[in-house]
Amino acid sequence: MSAGAPSGAGGEGRPAGGLRSSLSGLTTRGRSFVAAGIAAAVCAYVLGQEELLRVGLLLAALPLICVLALHRTRHRVTGSRRLTPTRVSAGGEARVQLRMDNTSRVPTGLLMLQDRVPYVLGPRPRFVLDRVEPGGRREVSYRVRSDLRGRYPLGPLQLRLSDPFGLVELTRSFSAYDTLTVIPRTEALPAIRLTGESSGYGDGSRRSLALSGDDDVIPRGYRRGDDLRRVHWRSTARYGELMVRREEQPQRSRATVLLDTRQLAFEGAGPDSAFEWAVSGAASTLTHLLEQGFSVRLLTDTGDSVPGPEGGGFNGGSSGGQESAVAAGLMMDTLAVVGHSDGAGLSRAHDAIRGAGGALGGAGSDGLLIGFFGDLDDVQTELVAKMRQRAAGAVAFVLDSGTWAGRPARETALPPLQERLRRLRDAGWTALAAPPGVAFGELWRQAGNAPLGTGTSGGWG
Repeated sequence: MSAGAPSGAGGEGRPAGGLRSSLSGLTTRGRSFVAAGIAAAVCAYVLGQEELLRVGLLLAALPLICVLALHRTRHRVTGSRRLTPTRVSAGGEARVQLRMDNTSRVPTGLLMLQDRVPYVLGPRPRFVLDRVEPGGRREVSYRVRSDLRGRYPLGPLQLRLSDPFGLVELTRSFSAYDTLTVIPRTEALPAIRLTGESSGYGDGSRRSLALSGDDDVIPRGYRRGDDLRRVHWRSTARYGELMVRREEQPQRSRATVLLDTRQLAFEGAGPDSAFEWAVSGAASTLTHLLEQGFSVRLLTDTGDSVPGPEGGGFNGGSSGGQESAVAAGLMMDTLAVVGHSDGAGLSRAHDAIRGAGGALGGAGSDGLLIGFFGDLDDVQTELVAKMRQRAAGAVAFVLDSGTWAGRPARETALPPLQERLRRLRDAGWTALAAPPGVAFGELWRQAGNAPLGTGTSGGWG
């Protein structure tokens, strides 16, 4: 018996276990046959009954013959699994296709196919295959679904072999398994213009070269194939050779999505908790900004940045869509498994935005900053207010976890939510409260309508 590698790729594996493990597969019926055969043989020896001895030997030998037959058969059945897709949103479904091939020259007996899946994905799937002819193939499929984000292993695949008499039942596990990644739910966001924002690409974007007039043009020598309409005649006359204007080099606008994961900042658990709302909001924001052409990074209170520290932690800007797609997958995979941190403050995130430590460079000083925060005390509110100094525009979604947990106020000395929002707005943030049950798309729309630092919250606090 061998198993294909994850997602139907090549590769094989063999299950462990020899003839001794096969003997342990005797069913109650098989063990009864062996016991009856031995008892009949003993009685035949004592009573001198040769016919009874033959019956006893037949009863004892039949289960052993079945064990030997199944032991030899198990190495001639191969299996593979294909998972489509490997990454789904919470609440979405993925399809798992199982394939069994009989590579031997004899048909198989009754087969039971079983795949191991975590309980959050649903019941363990089981399939019964009556008979697979020599060289035959059987394909079955099932679906998995989870409302909880995370990374879940599928497998190993188990095959239960049985003889026609029901005397032996062997269970063998394949070596291959797949991983299903359940990312947070995302919400389609409306296109808005935030304070300090420029388009990801286009006329409103920063450019690597100044193109405000002839005096700012930096020409280069003519190259074969250049458009003659780009010839810069003044520079041509000055240098005595054909010169052309450089092509515009658009640079993608940058945005940082900051997610507060401190355990002490959130209460409750489950799909409807404040923390899960913040994770889902961060995922929706990342997806929207990437669609708008931004170069984006995901930053947490621990100071960790996704993508990595190269290039200031932002995904590749001008290198093309493939690198951006890879960076988007990394950020979504991170959000799929992100949990609470043990940190007590946001100082490391503040240092990362400021460019301290060198890991992130000085990036982020001219981009958007969008933060999702839990409970903030006076010290943390002041730290968040200082983060605004390094961003061209900043939007904060602040959650009061006590309200989300069903209590009017936390049993701590936290300042009121309105006071926290006021202090952030005075520092230049567009600060919005996120009450329980609010749709993030509605808050996002209000963030585009709320003037910067005016003390308004767009109707949400």
